[in-house]
Amino acid sequence: MRLKSLACDALARPVYFCAARSAQIVDVQLVERHLHKPEEIRGRLQQLIDATEGQGYQAIALAFGLCGQATSGLAARSIPLVIPRAHDCITLFLGDRQRYKAEIEKEPGTFWYSQDYLERKSDANATLAMGATTDADLQTMYEHYIQKYGRAKADRLMSVMSEWLTHYKRAVYLHLGLGDESSAEAEARSSAASHHWQFERIAANLDLFQRLLDGQWNDDFLIVPPGQRGAMSYDENVIESRNDA
Repeated sequence: MRLKSLACDALARPVYFCAARSAQIVDVQLVERHLHKPEEIRGRLQQLIDATEGQGYQAIALAFGLCGQATSGLAARSIPLVIPRAHDCITLFLGDRQRYKAEIEKEPGTFWYSQDYLERKSDANATLAMGATTDADLQTMYEHYIQKYGRAKADRLMSVMSEWLTHYKRAVYLHLGLGDESSAEAEARSSAASHHWQFERIAANLDLFQRLLDGQWNDDFLIVPPGQRGAMSYDENVIESRNDA
């Protein structure tokens, strides 16, 4: 089977690693993580899905979660879309929805870090993805808001952001084990210390990534048939398909 995988570049290493191990033919295309407003991601993904039509692929595998409904509404005309049943990429890193639920119940106020996420942050929206807000991120965001809205509104927005940050208590670095992660982990530890958050290092589980790219699509994945759209399901299934394309 020949698959096209559209993946957030915050997931680059696990996606390329699992694609290399897959028995399927997998072509990977990364989507820039600075497009981290759901409507912008959705628009970019739909463009790429449209461009994939008629290229000889049997399916398009999306290495994305629901991500603020970024994947809700996507459709293909001639081939199925495969989307993990995940609220966000944290579920993909943890390996299943049950482990994600357990970690959120353990500490809802958690910021999540990974190597690609930290290395590839590049814009004022960097903090909106996995929750990894560093001091450099905040300064970049502040400068962006000044340019876009003026200093008075920028100060108000950053005040709201500072209040939001006070609700977080834990920082988790998701360790992939795919190479030297010392610099990324050190950055996560430093950010946690600067915000006085508890720091934890948790081993990632690449099972969902691997099954996505192996074509082993059980109930952990939604297969959207051609002509249908993915849609938020508002239940434990996270996402469903609808006949309203």
